[in-house]
Amino acid sequence: MMRTFHRMRKFRTQLTLTIALIVFATVALISILANTFINMEFEKYAQEQQQSRAADIAANLSHQYNSMAGEWNIEYIHGVGMTAMVDGYIIRLMDLRGNMVWDAENHDMETCTQVMMDIIGRMEKKRPDLSGSFVTQEYDLKQNSQKIGSVEIQYYGPFFLSESDFHFLDSLNLVLFAVGLLALLCSLLAGGFLAKRISRPIIKTAQYAYQIAEGNYKIRFEDTIKTRELDELVKAVNHIAASLDNQELLRKRLTTDVAHELRTPLTAVASHLEAMIEGLWEITPQRLQSCYEEIGRISGLISDLEQLAKVENENLRLKKADVDLLELVHTVAWNFETESSKKNLSVSISGAETHVTADKDRLNQVLANLLSNAIKYTPENGEIHMTVKDTNQSGIVVIADNGIGIPQKDLPFIFERFYRTDKSRNRSTGGAGIGLAIVKSIVTAHGGTITAESGDGQGSRFTVTLPK
Repeated sequence: MMRTFHRMRKFRTQLTLTIALIVFATVALISILANTFINMEFEKYAQEQQQSRAADIAANLSHQYNSMAGEWNIEYIHGVGMTAMVDGYIIRLMDLRGNMVWDAENHDMETCTQVMMDIIGRMEKKRPDLSGSFVTQEYDLKQNSQKIGSVEIQYYGPFFLSESDFHFLDSLNLVLFAVGLLALLCSLLAGGFLAKRISRPIIKTAQYAYQIAEGNYKIRFEDTIKTRELDELVKAVNHIAASLDNQELLRKRLTTDVAHELRTPLTAVASHLEAMIEGLWEITPQRLQSCYEEIGRISGLISDLEQLAKVENENLRLKKADVDLLELVHTVAWNFETESSKKNLSVSISGAETHVTADKDRLNQVLANLLSNAIKYTPENGEIHMTVKDTNQSGIVVIADNGIGIPQKDLPFIFERFYRTDKSRNRSTGGAGIGLAIVKSIVTAHGGTITAESGDGQGSRFTVTLPK
């Protein structure tokens, strides 16, 4: 018991870790993909912004030329150039004849060099795989579609990021990492809760199964399970316990019934022979005939058991051929005409011609047994109706009577060997209780089914379904 519990605890731990691993792996994959995608998009955005900024600087400088006076607004250009230089854009402005108007490097070489070195150092440190360098882009400056000069803008390509940009990306990575850790914690908690919920009924079911294996067939799992698969598992274990409990009852009853069936005739024969041997009875043909009949009962019981064993044998060979069920029903009814006439029973037959592939002799045995029982348990002037039905996949024979019926509590067991609803085991009300067991075995061997519907005093209805 403890070993089983330990194994289930191990299953619970494995389930928790598996759930946590799956959730964490999923979140980690999403985080990695999100980080890669965001970085790619951010770099693309930075490159576009860089080109757009350079174009804006060129457009702004084109407005600083006074065409009427033929002069440039040097003071404003200086302000634009210094601001651009701080942002990483080195400007060299030339007029229409190629003369230098304003050059950031000539104006402040030290600042230009410092800005360029800072950008190179930052990019090599943060993005060593980029292999970037400063590139120069030239733009024509125009007013009213007339070229007034040109500007060369030097910046780090294919793009560069500021300290603020890298700080944003670092913060984003930190957030994604924190989300991953939080997801791992949540997955551990959720996995533990879910594993406990799943493993609890499994552990309990395993304990119940162990007790069932030890012979406690009365135990049942009564808790409500809301998970469909676990509920089916619990129902299966409960069904096994109920089936084993019923089988145990039938086994005990079988032992008692076999002993009773053998003891009664043997006791009668022994007492008769003893009385005749001791001279208490005269040896007469009638008394010898009585002993012979009792021995015949024993032989009949043994013959029934041998027949049942033969039918239930997995190697039972069926001589299958085309059989017309309606014709077979008429034949069986005709064979029992004498018995039914003695009780003035009305035996009617209806249905259509129905063909199945089956062993005719075995089916004859099935129908004969069912009709014999119907005649036996139907009072005088009663009715028996036999119906043959044809479907696409099967042929069906229904034998219904208005006899004494079968109590509901006995219906689940009537196909068990030696089971009889008459607990007194009176021979006038039935045989050894093997007939229906043989019937079910034959029908099952054909791949068919047999069902019974009845009630105490309400008649009986047996339905045999055979595949085509």
